Amino acid sequence: MTAVSPHLDDAAFSVGGTLAALADAGHEVTVVTCFTASVPDPAGFALACQLDKGLPADVDYMALRRDEDAAAMAVLGATPLYLDLREAPHRGYTSAPDLFAGVHDGDDVWRSVSAALADVPGDLWLAPQALGGHVDHLQVLRAVAALDRPVLWWRDSPYVLREPDAVPGPELPGGLAPLELPQDLSRRADACACYATQLGFQFGGPEQMRAALAGLPEVLLAGTRARELAGAVGSPAR
Repeated sequence: MTAVSPHLDDAAFSVGGTLAALADAGHEVTVVTCFTASVPDPAGFALACQLDKGLPADVDYMALRRDEDAAAMAVLGATPLYLDLREAPHRGYTSAPDLFAGVHDGDDVWRSVSAALADVPGDLWLAPQALGGHVDHLQVLRAVAALDRPVLWWRDSPYVLREPDAVPGPELPGGLAPLELPQDLSRRADACACYATQLGFQFGGPEQMRAALAGLPEVLLAGTRARELAGAVGSPAR
């Protein structure tokens, strides 16, 4: 099983319970996180993204986040794999609204993501629907869709909590149907608690995170090939 996460927390927040249950069932689970590159001497909006979390300018923010993610993956029983690509604030996106205003002309990082994923093994894949419209999520959706793999498409959390009727990115394939695999939501919460730098910003704190995620089942979307493969690893809801 291979999950493709835009950032160092997205897979755990969105589908951590399913990943934990898959690992418990004896499946090898790999989580590939795309935008994890450390950038020396960040400036502007990129620097603000760490300062507003109480971190000083001289901290390697992405190294800290990779450490958090490694701890979260250990809780889930998954193996992390990090791509050395830059997050949107390091690719010319200059504000929080800009992150949700569509992909910039000339930002074709999805090609680098797709190329990096081409040789990654995995019989069944999991990836974001890009609910909420964050540009990095849109780029990952496009990259994975271009590979034509059997994919279970997850609902992006916490965006789905804020916008229950959010629309998936335009690259999401058609002909998909919902399903649920076995999931360990308690382990999901324990894994998410490892992302200490993000919990205040995303949820208001660790207890608020647990409360917010407690009622959020992991409903996936899948095409025919993915549903057939999912049937071999769990019991999809009908």
